[in-house]
Amino acid sequence: MNKLIALLALGVCFSNVSAKSPKKNKTEEGFVFTTVKENPITSIKDQNQSSTCWSFSSLGFFEAELLRLGKGEFDLSEMFVVHKTMEDRAVNYVRYHGDASFSPGGSFEDIVTCYEKYGMVPQEAMPGIMYGDSLPVHNELDAVAAGYVNAIAKGNLKKLTSVWKNGLSAIYDTYLGVCPKEFTYKGKTYTPRTFADEALGLNMDDYISLTSFTHHPFYTQFNVEVQDNWRNAMSYNLPIDELMAVMDNAINNGYTFAWGSDVSEQGFTRDGIAVCPDAEKGAELTGSDMARWLGMSQQDKRKELTAKPLPEITVTQEMRQEGFDNWETTDDHGMVIYGIAKDQNGKEYFMVKNSWGEEGKYKGIWYASKAFVAYKTINILVHKDAIPAEIAKKLGL
Repeated sequence: MNKLIALLALGVCFSNVSAKSPKKNKTEEGFVFTTVKENPITSIKDQNQSSTCWSFSSLGFFEAELLRLGKGEFDLSEMFVVHKTMEDRAVNYVRYHGDASFSPGGSFEDIVTCYEKYGMVPQEAMPGIMYGDSLPVHNELDAVAAGYVNAIAKGNLKKLTSVWKNGLSAIYDTYLGVCPKEFTYKGKTYTPRTFADEALGLNMDDYISLTSFTHHPFYTQFNVEVQDNWRNAMSYNLPIDELMAVMDNAINNGYTFAWGSDVSEQGFTRDGIAVCPDAEKGAELTGSDMARWLGMSQQDKRKELTAKPLPEITVTQEMRQEGFDNWETTDDHGMVIYGIAKDQNGKEYFMVKNSWGEEGKYKGIWYASKAFVAYKTINILVHKDAIPAEIAKKLGL
């Protein structure tokens, strides 16, 4: 509650009890959202203490795609994907003698590759938690796996045995469970391969990654230079206004998309808001006097700047590039964008499915302003049919 409202409320308590409270201005009530367009998604999941947003977001996106395609509702196993991906990543790391990235993070391409290479399994066939918790807790797993892989990759060994991969698999088997070779789902027996091909039936060639940076030519492909893109997956490069046009077109035509973004920004809160207010104009935007504003902590400034709709920065292609080049825009988190909403002032926001459980004001949903999305998007994974025809033509699709 801001201080002015608190003082008014206190005054009312000590005045005539029949006195009417002053009318509240809507902008003082915080954010008030109205849904414009909302596409179907599956339930909110919780990655808990694991760096596996890439698996949760990608599978959340593909679950939404299965809904869109009329194939029904599925709950796919995130930890099957994590198990297979980390084994692949370890092999890559060892091939480079440790001069590569081996971390629990990942990219959307990891799920695409897993689907094509290994298939997929439902959550009930591989819950992925073997250590007595109800939610993922990977601190110990990550430490053990990293220690093992570094012992192999950096151990000054003259020759590797043929069984070192078995030891790594045993680690992931212990913590996540053994990847099933065969299982029964709704009365039918599948392998991971036949489940992907017959029960799901998605074509990974239909899905492409899009990004927007100027250090590579527009309308060409390049591998976005972030550590978790260890597979060197290619993304099509678009000007930011066209990338935003793809996002709008996707939502308005019934598509969702996986969204990779930087969430370390001041405007990304833990309570469902992602905005880009002009921090340099903080006192002016929040109605504070300058002396008070300058004396506030960064945390208090953040609270005031994200407490209600405020004017935002104007995002440019140059700002995006500068943020990426200076490591201010980092590959932090994967989510799913599935809708568009408006605040009480008519400004549009993307509706975002997160994987931090149902905590927060919006029960696991975030509202990301279009300024925030334009500024902090690393890449998106989307069905190619969601791209407007004129943009697809420029990309040669």
